[in-house]
Amino acid sequence: MGFEPMRPKGPHALKAGQNLDETLERFKQFCTIDLSLSEETTQNHHCRQIKRFFKWLGDREVTTDVIRDYLATFNGSAASTRANVLKSFRRFFRDFLKQGELVATFKLPRQEFRPKVIPTKADLKRFYEALERPFKRAVFLMLATSGLRRDEVASLKMGDIDLDKRMVLPNMTSTATKKRWASFFNQEAEQALREYLNGQEANGDQRLFPWRGDRIDKWFRNASEKSGIKITPKVLRDWFCSEIGELGVADRYVDAFCGRVPRSVLARHYTDFSPERLKRIYDGAGLKVLG
Repeated sequence: MGFEPMRPKGPHALKAGQNLDETLERFKQFCTIDLSLSEETTQNHHCRQIKRFFKWLGDREVTTDVIRDYLATFNGSAASTRANVLKSFRRFFRDFLKQGELVATFKLPRQEFRPKVIPTKADLKRFYEALERPFKRAVFLMLATSGLRRDEVASLKMGDIDLDKRMVLPNMTSTATKKRWASFFNQEAEQALREYLNGQEANGDQRLFPWRGDRIDKWFRNASEKSGIKITPKVLRDWFCSEIGELGVADRYVDAFCGRVPRSVLARHYTDFSPERLKRIYDGAGLKVLG
């Protein structure tokens, strides 16, 4: 039996700021305990969307028409933006408050398939040279060679990496869609990390990179303007998947490095995802970014 939070009698009861804060805290528990969603997804996506909506709402009551008016403010935005709002509304009104009729008529927008344009190694090198500080270059190479997400790299602790083995064991909890296996980084990233750390001693609970994800995004925006090459942490993850795939690594292992749920029966039930095997496969690919 799942966690059963105390819910307000109706959406209109959430207009008071204090009551909304308490309800959002219970909603957060519902998402993380009942739905097994990550805290990052819950706090930075669902809770943020709901809080933004009630700030816009003011003294009005929540009805389907009012929600429709709010969604209309996203006309002209990317389909993914509107879809993210709707997903949060479904979680909150339908799943948490059990008032699914409020959002029952709204359908997720179709998102057109757009082929990814992967930067070349020359692009990466030009961008890398625009990152003048050792710690920024270390973050760049960790993202480019590990397949980890931005927030996974930002949350790494000193005890999560083994410099000698070039191994990463992310400390974030697995969710229904995001799994945590061992990943690795190449010799270029190792050298950049050693230059950044410069022999400093730190305990295992200390963060490897003491900066939040939005700070990393700012570094990338500045480097994009300086180099003329637009690259984001997400682009580096895409480049990693494309490059290591071209080097002959099977999709199921690429998924493992990136923390994705295995897609095939073979991958889920008959594939060895031990750190030792994953390291042999990673090293055998010979991944390089700048060379």
